[in-house]
Amino acid sequence: MTAVVAHLVRHPIKSVGYEEVASVTLTGGRAFPFDREWAVAHAAARCGPKPDAWAAKLNFLRGWGSPDLMAIACVSDEGARRLTLTHPRAEPLTVCPDDAADQPRLIDWLRPLWPLTRPEPAAVVRVPEQPMTDVPDPWIAVLNMASLRDLSARMGQDLSIHRWRGNLWLEGLAPWAEFDLVGQEVDVGETRLRIETRIGRCRATEANPVTGQPDAPTMAALEAGFGHTDFGVYARVIRGGRVARGDAVVA
Repeated sequence: MTAVVAHLVRHPIKSVGYEEVASVTLTGGRAFPFDREWAVAHAAARCGPKPDAWAAKLNFLRGWGSPDLMAIACVSDEGARRLTLTHPRAEPLTVCPDDAADQPRLIDWLRPLWPLTRPEPAAVVRVPEQPMTDVPDPWIAVLNMASLRDLSARMGQDLSIHRWRGNLWLEGLAPWAEFDLVGQEVDVGETRLRIETRIGRCRATEANPVTGQPDAPTMAALEAGFGHTDFGVYARVIRGGRVARGDAVVA
């Protein structure tokens, strides 16, 4: 198998903005850098406003609860830990999520994008060295462009990569061949990854990341076409190094 890296994507705040990058340096045993560095807990979060360990996604604002969140894009200054967030129905916001003065501004900006029927945004949380990914393991999400095109064709509409909140998109695989890699190791640029398991999906992927409106029944399409709602795989970094768009991927 030979493929290439097509896209590298990170999401500094869980479910609040996606950002493509040209390259990244991965570290063995660590998740994708500057991805889910922060999350926004809601008022009913069982983890409280200051968790000291990984907490499950049900504690946080996420696209499953509000499709509008899926249309937030991000531009970050990683060194300054500063983010600029944009949304088609909101003014741009620049914040440092670690700054206590900026945290209320971020929460106020998110309020109109979160349903009044759900517990309100309450606290910006961060646990050092522990990103708030959907699983507690330090994995990265690896997805296949050919699988996306196949699903798009089956649904009769183009599906953006940003519906899926992946980190590393591959070009050159056969559709759904990523599932066959579970349990195997692959070289990606300077790094080596071990493919761990398939990724189960939720209704957040039904929202258009341009408009923030549900417009694609992805869950029903996956279930009808394949008998499951999995898309993409999780991988563990077993040897760190630099990865850039266009780098070779070799099993």
